[in-house]
Amino acid sequence: MKTKKLTVAQATIEFLKNQYSERDGFEQPFFAGCMGIFGHGNVAGFGQALQQTPDFRYYLVRNEQAAVHTAAAYAKMKNRLATFACTSSIGPGATNMVTAAAAATINRLPVLLLPGDIFAQRKVAPVLQQLESSATQDISVNDCFKPVSKYWDRINRPCQLVTSLPEVMRVLTSPANTGAVTLCIPQDVQAEAFDFPVGLFQKRVWHIPRPRPDKNALHRAVELVKSSKKPMIIAGGGVIYSEAEKVLRAFVGQTGIPVGETFAGKGSLDYDDPHNLGAVGATGTEGANAISQEADLVIGVGTRYSDFTTASKTAFQNEKVKFININITEFDAHKHSGLALTGDAKMVLEELAEKLKGFKVEENYMKKVAGFNKSWDEKVEAAYNADGGDIPSQSEVIGAVNNFAGDKDVLLCAAGSAPGDLHKLWRSKDPKSFHLEYGYSCMGYEIAGGLGAKMACPDREIYIIQGDGGYLMMPSEIVTSLQEGYKLTIILINNHGFASIGGLSKSIGSEGFGTQYSYRDQDSGQLEGKHLPVDLAANAESLGAKVFKAADIASFNEALKKAKQEAITSVVYIETVPERKIAGYGYAWWDVPVAEVSSSKPVQEARENYEKMKKDQRYYL
Repeated sequence: MKTKKLTVAQATIEFLKNQYSERDGFEQPFFAGCMGIFGHGNVAGFGQALQQTPDFRYYLVRNEQAAVHTAAAYAKMKNRLATFACTSSIGPGATNMVTAAAAATINRLPVLLLPGDIFAQRKVAPVLQQLESSATQDISVNDCFKPVSKYWDRINRPCQLVTSLPEVMRVLTSPANTGAVTLCIPQDVQAEAFDFPVGLFQKRVWHIPRPRPDKNALHRAVELVKSSKKPMIIAGGGVIYSEAEKVLRAFVGQTGIPVGETFAGKGSLDYDDPHNLGAVGATGTEGANAISQEADLVIGVGTRYSDFTTASKTAFQNEKVKFININITEFDAHKHSGLALTGDAKMVLEELAEKLKGFKVEENYMKKVAGFNKSWDEKVEAAYNADGGDIPSQSEVIGAVNNFAGDKDVLLCAAGSAPGDLHKLWRSKDPKSFHLEYGYSCMGYEIAGGLGAKMACPDREIYIIQGDGGYLMMPSEIVTSLQEGYKLTIILINNHGFASIGGLSKSIGSEGFGTQYSYRDQDSGQLEGKHLPVDLAANAESLGAKVFKAADIASFNEALKKAKQEAITSVVYIETVPERKIAGYGYAWWDVPVAEVSSSKPVQEARENYEKMKKDQRYYL
């Protein structure tokens, strides 16, 4: 057997740069490079390996968590067919990545984590940043990655790398089992040399399958659809990852079955398609939630049925409702005791359409759905043009951005009150124009995620909508975007606190406690004094961004035009009223427990309403 003498770190990078993915005849490198920050746990290992491998580009970020967010956003835009590796030192560098690893796994997005680790040779222990245990010596902070990784391994001997790396790729390229993959490599092992088999470094193409459904299950699904009177489709992220949008459009055109969209599935149909009911669930539209309530058959396509999608299990109120679940993941396909059509969304829809030729829902049902689509768009137009007074509303800002952006430009958001309003209000005309991280709804994802999205599609404008709370979590990757020449447009909305949780707090009787960015009031002892005089616009400018401040919608529109002309990352700053203007419709409930016993009357009233809504929760058996 031919061998090649390399260090473990060198071998890892040499392997990664020769991995490719292929689907439908399109082949591409699976890794676009490596992101990270060097410390004593990886500077002499991966640092030297990357320095000697310029064709596997290294990107210096400012926060290790941001590196993983950027990689995940890149993977999302690439439909999970490409991603980045992310390296860190042992210690805080490694644990900084845990949050983003959880986000990647929850959102089913492939990211490879290469945290340095403590010494495999224990002579120098305890080393700097080592977590010591009196119960075992075989533990480090990297064990924290185990519950948030789809695959986890530690390389204590060089020979172990030969069998571990193929397993890493098996999981990363699995449509059904992908997420964060963690490969911990002790800092001394990274620098050890070994005679690796040359075959390990040959080009390897990972063919991404499109599994077809079980024929018997497909037959039963056809019978269920044909016997239904008010079926509806819940389009999740699996529609877009499978690139099944055209097939879905043809399917609903053929059958007349209406579609409600999850956060990840928004853009599956154009917003003005008469079959499109828009956002569904806790942040759903009037039509989507009305149809959900009476549907006798729910066809979930690529959805994991989060609590927002099901309005905490109150959305589907028909006593005889049944579920058909089309999903690449068996775990999701069996949810709600549904009939599982385990397979690729595009393939399953094509086969289902073929067997449903001649079936169409009743004309009155289609007219009702089309009426909801039209009436909702009228509500969107009204929200876009709402008079927010001296300070504009969030819906006006969203409307201005949506009207200004091109059809293929990308709106990106993750946390706060904006995602709920965007879910209802954003008019999507392209499957990739709506990019929401709402599996983990991670504050701080936005700018790092925007960078990843831009790297994946540099020809598109990226508009990041972010509140002051999210911005303060992680503005650092503005610097990375400037370093690498990727222009972002950040819409920085200041409402002096956590508007989303503040509104939620008020709805449960807690009066927004602890959610405002205010001085401590000396009389009450609470954080309810004057707003803090933090100049976020100046902060963004100090990081190198071009900043435009707006006071109203007219000046905001002008700022958007100026930002479009800039070649570097630009920030459009505006203040809005913190109260949300877009109400919930029908069963748009989210289960947030309220104190069962309280001396506060608002809390008592909120608890009464909570108990009322709990009665409508149900199991789907």
